[in-house]
Amino acid sequence: MGKGYKVSITGVGSFLPKKVLTNDDLSKMLDTTDEWITKRTGIKERRIVENGVAASDLAVDASLRALEDANVLPSEVDLIVTSTITPDCLFPSTSCYIQEKIGARNAGAFDLLAACAGFVYALSVAKGFVASGAMKTVLVVGAECMSKITDYTDRSTCILFGDGAGAVVVQQGNGRREIITTSLGSDGSQAELLMLPAGGSKLPASRETVESRSHYIKLRGKEVFKQAIINMVDVVTKAAAENNIRVEDVDMIIPHQSNIRIIEAAMEKLKLPKERAYVNINRYGNTSSASIPIAIDEIEKEKLLKPGDTAILVAFGGGLTWGSAVIKW
Repeated sequence: MGKGYKVSITGVGSFLPKKVLTNDDLSKMLDTTDEWITKRTGIKERRIVENGVAASDLAVDASLRALEDANVLPSEVDLIVTSTITPDCLFPSTSCYIQEKIGARNAGAFDLLAACAGFVYALSVAKGFVASGAMKTVLVVGAECMSKITDYTDRSTCILFGDGAGAVVVQQGNGRREIITTSLGSDGSQAELLMLPAGGSKLPASRETVESRSHYIKLRGKEVFKQAIINMVDVVTKAAAENNIRVEDVDMIIPHQSNIRIIEAAMEKLKLPKERAYVNINRYGNTSSASIPIAIDEIEKEKLLKPGDTAILVAFGGGLTWGSAVIKW
């Protein structure tokens, strides 16, 4: 991003459904065990929405908490940017539903799709608008109902995903949680490694797409696993170098919560103690766009970072897409 006004995260909030789906619950549904899931993913349980609950419903609760934390009224929001791969519907945007539900009558609204890297993408967009002076207050949301697109007959994917939402308020100023830099990347040649095949213009809904279960996530796990580690290490290394920071001086890595083995392998390659990565995947599973803002909210509540600390957000997802953000806490 170019130079301009300094930009900070002035409010944070998250929301998770009450319903818990444990590994033992899954073992009653298909051929798996708690030990098998824990060893391969680090996940013990995940949250699942009730029937009739949409991504915007989770987003509203997270958004209102973030606005309250920032001491900002909904009417003061200039723009809502929501990252989601599980929108309420293809259009209108989930952001428009959020706008109406929270009463942000003066806000523009649109969704952004970059899969699990989406929150970092949305944060980068918000930083650009605020740094340029075009907007004063942007609400950035990551909200997912992953259970709606998860095939619970497919052991390789259904153990991974959970539902949740997180939100941050982005405004001018160099107070706490200043967004120093952001960086984004993609490789569309590997799009088929992680995708939802049907439901768009290429494969619109039909009897065939339903019967072939093509409206659920398809994941080529081994390839994604390898690419995720490579990209996470590369992105963190470059983000530190661009800001003249030694990797070992980064106080916390806040990764997308994809798989504990990915996070631990990346931290080992970065020569950082694994404890320096924030991890909550054991409790929530992979919540895609929501994982990083949920983590930020928990880090704030637990006061795990102090003013002046440096954190790097890093995410990798379908597309393939990846991104980072350096935050001065």
